[in-house]
Amino acid sequence: MARENLLEGKKILIVDDEPDVLETLEDLLAKYDVSRASSFDEAKKLLETNTFDFAILDIMGVDGYELLKISTEQNSTAVMLTANALTPGDVAKSYKEGAAFYVPKEEMLNIETFLVDILEAKAKGRSPWGRWYERLASFCEKKFGPEWQTDDKEFWEKFPFY
Repeated sequence: MARENLLEGKKILIVDDEPDVLETLEDLLAKYDVSRASSFDEAKKLLETNTFDFAILDIMGVDGYELLKISTEQNSTAVMLTANALTPGDVAKSYKEGAAFYVPKEEMLNIETFLVDILEAKAKGRSPWGRWYERLASFCEKKFGPEWQTDDKEFWEKFPFY
């Protein structure tokens, strides 16, 4: 079975205040059941009235951390997406608040791969953050510098690398 087939039949909500980001994500995920929202209120209503397997949430423009709380209450797997909240602290906050992945918008072209990574990790009873680290730690090192994990050593010492 192809990895992408794991996403067949999954309902995905994408939330971003930037129309071009919504369009790009819709194009990337066109073969799946995708709903979109461009504001906090629209996303909140969709989350509270529908069931989604995934909620891809922009952090800054739509109050993504508040939507993260709602999506976890609704048992939707949340993926944080950001261009501006791109800090080691936001990686840790996303993890601590229940997100399954943290995706810089520069890497959103790989969204299908990341969603499949999450499903595979869950199927194996593992944290998807191990795959996140494999795929995006080098991006973080380039973006934040080689010491990017030192501000929160205690968090990274307990991080679920697998």
